[in-house]
Amino acid sequence: MATRTKAATTTAKKAGKAASEARSNPYVQRFIEDPELRDNVREAFDAIKHAYKRVSNGKPPAKALVEDKKLQRDLRTAAQSLREASEQIRGKRRRKRHRGRRILMLLIIGAGVALAVSEDARKAVLDRLFGAEEEFEYASSTTPS
Repeated sequence: MATRTKAATTTAKKAGKAASEARSNPYVQRFIEDPELRDNVREAFDAIKHAYKRVSNGKPPAKALVEDKKLQRDLRTAAQSLREASEQIRGKRRRKRHRGRRILMLLIIGAGVALAVSEDARKAVLDRLFGAEEEFEYASSTTPS
């Protein structure tokens, strides 16, 4: 059998101690339990990795930062993801805003009410959808007696 050296035993003890401390750490527990937090950290890591590749393509970093729109987008994404992850670790849950959905819903409801109330609006919509109605004028070929 393999004999353990003193260094291997010490390393194993240190690893066991580090693992037990990690299990009792509330931040590590939150990271393990929260899939959204893990997604934010992973997204930030991927964006930073992609930004690093773009910076190290041969251009001077200052010039790449000013001119490269993809690099700026990656850095912005990384910053946003890290901001959200830090808020989640501290326990601050931000409610996601759905401003666009609310505005869209109000526009749809407003358009429906306008069509229901206004005959001119209905005619305008029907003319846009199906084309303008042809005006038909009837002229009698017989003369009244």
